[in-house]
Amino acid sequence: MGPVPLTRTERNLYLHKAMEIPLLQFTSEGIYCSAANVYLDPWKAVPKAIITHGHADHSRSGHQKYITHRYNLPIIRHRLGPIDVTAKEWGETFVINNVKFSLHPAGHIIGSSQVRVEHKGEVWVFSGDYKNTDDGISAPFEPIKCNTFITECTFGLPAFKWEPQQQVMNDINQWWSANRDNGKTSVLFGYSLGKAQRLLKYLDPSIGTIFTHGAIENMTTVLREMTDFPATVRITRETKKTDLLGNIVLAPPSAHGSIWIRKMVPYETGTASGWMAFRGARRRRAVDKGFVLSDHCDFQGLLESIAATGAEKIICTHGYTDIFSRYLKELGYDARTETTQYEGELSEMDPSVMEMEENAQ
Repeated sequence: MGPVPLTRTERNLYLHKAMEIPLLQFTSEGIYCSAANVYLDPWKAVPKAIITHGHADHSRSGHQKYITHRYNLPIIRHRLGPIDVTAKEWGETFVINNVKFSLHPAGHIIGSSQVRVEHKGEVWVFSGDYKNTDDGISAPFEPIKCNTFITECTFGLPAFKWEPQQQVMNDINQWWSANRDNGKTSVLFGYSLGKAQRLLKYLDPSIGTIFTHGAIENMTTVLREMTDFPATVRITRETKKTDLLGNIVLAPPSAHGSIWIRKMVPYETGTASGWMAFRGARRRRAVDKGFVLSDHCDFQGLLESIAATGAEKIICTHGYTDIFSRYLKELGYDARTETTQYEGELSEMDPSVMEMEENAQ
């Protein structure tokens, strides 16, 4: 006996489901909400873009209109120049073609957001980049209940487990103090937006003077309106080697190995990154000291954040996507991967960012 044929109603329902367009789609331009005709952190120029935060892999130039959080407004204006941008508050609902949007804290860097999208009773959340530990600078990560959660998994391996921030900063200050006692300048590398300010916030000024590379000083000046930082001194052509001895210099990764750094001799180098958890990472980056400090979740933080959303469907982007999604499936989630042009902490080495930082000297 052959299969029972579908009724007309069943066939129409099947065709409707087969043709149903997801609330958010992954396209060649970026993450797209067709119902609202708006993109989320697109990597190609589009008419309207909702931007989660100011890092170069998520906020690109060329869009006709930008929507972002109020704290991110001065950041992207500083990085992108004159743009048509609208600012929103945390939790403020704005409607585009009957689709409800709102921005919620991601905890990644100052002004970083998750994007909540609601339409016809379905809720998706795009996390952008995020961490679920409070760094004392960014608005802390806020879990948002949803049906589908789009998560990064930059550090989606069990090997990644972060130590408390205070412990890491104590280690950095002790390293600086020891270098001062040995008559050396401490050169600490961190991305000019986010990481550098997090480091600066907890450096101990009683040890000495905090000097900054031009790119970091420029961005910190923008962010001083939103939080308190210790005093800094910009390094210029007039800065002498004797001015730097025993003090600390905050510099972007692109400064390592450059002519600019020769002024620091004798110096010790350190870098703050989640990748320092990997053996050999410090050696490959040719630095003297590595500090494990990331603006992304560690493995357990990812799992905790995903669980807190209550989402059944998880889409994994940028990072250890295949491994992490397989693990989520073992836990019972409907998980899959999607390809994007986001880079997570690898954006510290984005050539376009490096060029901007070098030009800011």
